[in-house]
Amino acid sequence: MIAREFPPVSGGIGYYVYNLSKGLIKKGHKVTVITRGSTGRVEKEVVDGIDIFKATFFPIYPFHISLHGFFVNSLLKSLGPEFSLFHLHSPITPPIKTTLPIITTVHTAMRIDSKYHEVVDPYSLAEKIQSMYFSPFVESQVLRLSDMVTAVSPSVANELNGYGVDSSQVSVMWNGVDEKVFFPIKNKENLEKYVLYTGVLRARKGLFDLIKCAILVNNIIPDIKFVICGTGPLLQKLKEQVRSVGLEEKVIFLGRVDRKKLIQIYQNATIHVLPSIYEGLPTVLLEAMACGLPVVATNIGGNRDIICSNVNGLLVPPESPKEMAQMITKLWTDESLRKRLGGNARETILKKYTWDIIVNDFVNVYESLLQK
Repeated sequence: MIAREFPPVSGGIGYYVYNLSKGLIKKGHKVTVITRGSTGRVEKEVVDGIDIFKATFFPIYPFHISLHGFFVNSLLKSLGPEFSLFHLHSPITPPIKTTLPIITTVHTAMRIDSKYHEVVDPYSLAEKIQSMYFSPFVESQVLRLSDMVTAVSPSVANELNGYGVDSSQVSVMWNGVDEKVFFPIKNKENLEKYVLYTGVLRARKGLFDLIKCAILVNNIIPDIKFVICGTGPLLQKLKEQVRSVGLEEKVIFLGRVDRKKLIQIYQNATIHVLPSIYEGLPTVLLEAMACGLPVVATNIGGNRDIICSNVNGLLVPPESPKEMAQMITKLWTDESLRKRLGGNARETILKKYTWDIIVNDFVNVYESLLQK
């Protein structure tokens, strides 16, 4: 597999690759992951039975992908014929030179995603420029080289029409969650209640709408608390907005937390909120649903691919803090509704979005490619 980040630190792609790799190893397959390293030589390590090669990476925008591709292809040449196929995870991986089958999983299309990149410093400006103009060109190359293209949701599959890819030919191989790690706790009566957001603090996540929503809800339910878990380029601006309206004790920023603590934060939460303007298929949505949380999410992309409003969650229009506040208030005051939506959310995960199901689907896909 080739992915831009591994082992996982921040993004959902890293966890996708990690869980898929673990599942494949459990079934007796050998998995090697090639990812970005430092400006030095190739580094190798083994994590949970996964061989990891960190190929040389120079963060020189907008040429970083091409430069990294040179080192990745040099590494592949040195490793020799020990692979059966390659599984690329986009964005943003370089094209590779091989005669072996290539499957590419698209987690989000940079042509769309780049529209929502915020500019807060020279680095983010360079990142936005390359995401808008250079990355889609590289993605197109990767897609053309692929023997099979999959996407993590129907919404992402449809976005690939903009790359000249017929979305009807794209297989949906869903994002997943480990339901044995993310699960509901039984007794929450004595816990402090709070509304939870988890994820990176970026423009496309709609967090300024969330703060506006928190103001509206606080006017109705003064003792309510919002917990924001994660970090990102908008952290300071969000804190400033909270301070400007005097909600420092009501909107709590936890920053980045370790995995064990994150699971507890999910399990102890009352409601999960996802106010995004754009999503492919967010891992945090699946994690919250696996923990049996009632979810209020915007009616966009992968959110609406999974949530049926008033059945296993609630959908609201994007950039609509008033409607979001109404749904949160409704859930906060109706325990039976919270339990019904949360229970159905957990069942949704168990039926379709566990890693056991997704790994089995990928094994079938790999075998079909190898038989061609």
